[in-house]
Amino acid sequence: MSWRARVSTRKIASNLFLLPALFATALIAFGLYEPVRQNPRLLWSFVATGAVLLAWSGVLLVSVRRNHRVLRLDMVLRPQHYVQACAHTAIFVYWGWYWRPVYESAHLIVAQLFFAYAFDLLLTWSRRDTYTIGFGPFPIVLSTNLFLWFKQDWFYLQFLMIALGFAAKEFIRWNKDGRETHIFNPSSFTLTIFSLALIVSGTSDITWGKDIAITQFYPPHMYPFLFFVALPGQFLFGVTTMTMAAVLTTYLFGLTYYAVFGTYYFFDSYIPIAVFLGMHLLFTDPSTAPRTELGRMIFGVLYGLSTVALYGLLRVAGLPAFYDKLLQVPLLNLSIQSIDRAVRSGPLRRFDPALIGRSLSGRGRNLAYISAWAIVFIVMTAAQGVGDRHRGQWIPFWQRACDEDRADACRYLALLYTNYCRAGSAWSCNELSRVQGERAMDRTTTTSLPPLEELPILLRGSKGPVTDVSAASLYRRACDQGWPESCSRSGKSDPASSDPHAGP
Repeated sequence: MSWRARVSTRKIASNLFLLPALFATALIAFGLYEPVRQNPRLLWSFVATGAVLLAWSGVLLVSVRRNHRVLRLDMVLRPQHYVQACAHTAIFVYWGWYWRPVYESAHLIVAQLFFAYAFDLLLTWSRRDTYTIGFGPFPIVLSTNLFLWFKQDWFYLQFLMIALGFAAKEFIRWNKDGRETHIFNPSSFTLTIFSLALIVSGTSDITWGKDIAITQFYPPHMYPFLFFVALPGQFLFGVTTMTMAAVLTTYLFGLTYYAVFGTYYFFDSYIPIAVFLGMHLLFTDPSTAPRTELGRMIFGVLYGLSTVALYGLLRVAGLPAFYDKLLQVPLLNLSIQSIDRAVRSGPLRRFDPALIGRSLSGRGRNLAYISAWAIVFIVMTAAQGVGDRHRGQWIPFWQRACDEDRADACRYLALLYTNYCRAGSAWSCNELSRVQGERAMDRTTTTSLPPLEELPILLRGSKGPVTDVSAASLYRRACDQGWPESCSRSGKSDPASSDPHAGP
């Protein structure tokens, strides 16, 4: 359903034509804002981009007058746009509370929205007379910014990235079930193109991509937060099976990897939080996904497997691994019609879950899938498949794994020591030297409890900074993480997590 109203004029649409010019002027006006003005390169990104939009507006106005065209606006408020926008905004608000650069960059996100409306208006009116205005730019801009930002000196590339997404939506189309529609998820397409360019040029450091992937885990209980934020969209648009299939595929692979190698494939989690986010709000655009229910499940399985494969390939190649959830989506979008044909016409048809739930209405069927997904998520949470307390975050697990010469354990332990050493832990610096010196010897890495004053650094794991730094709290946390000596100081017994043979 959507709410529609038409606004039109028999003049040469001079009033309507003010809209893109107003958005472009607002973009230039950001140059008056002190955080923009104090960075000359960022300032010129805004001014130059706004000037290009104004020039385009002028050229289009001349064309409209010369050809006696009548420009029109249709106002259509589509739920898939504003529901997604609400989910994205909620994530930014919660994430930003624990990583302040999100809030400090809020004006840059607003500026991208102004640019998106201006660019989309001009692109559409350059090709036809009617523009449909609503919340369409919001999910494209917000979804893009959940995964990749360019640093301020390179911020003009952010505008170019948004422009590419709208251009792809306008020009790259096909006939799907008798209706012409865009092939690619606009935000996923542009993220993939720019990710490939950054990888090839070796310039990933001009973005905040790695920091985004890391800091999205800072807020407490981020997995259940994303689970609940995505529920309205899953109920309304029937994308639950995609998410559930992707999550389960990745989780089962992680369990298998642990059973074989005794370590974790993604090191500090079964499913990294940024990947979990992608499984809920990146590849799940219903317009660029299969229509059949089994097709959507296959789509989710392929996303999970491709994420696993890309993570491994990127690591082997020595490239940033945070691209693992971005590169595959356009290829998956291209496969959707083939997937649907296989499900509808082949032997796979008999396995389509839609046949079982044929008696249920669309929303009733969506609710049934959500109920199944909720049960799966609760079980995974109880088993620590997702959550804040995954053992792969903690030093004691990797010390024991290194002692036992498990796959990649010593290398990852050295990386942990390196990171903590840079954060100010002298104990980690000493341990790093000792582990590196013992690699060719006996690999006896397990040591006594670090100094109390360094525990806030060493006990945070992959989460945000430790806030309760009292001795009792730190020793309790250390005991829970598997430092046996801390348990007597905290009054707790030695936890099961300290058992080197404990389950995953």
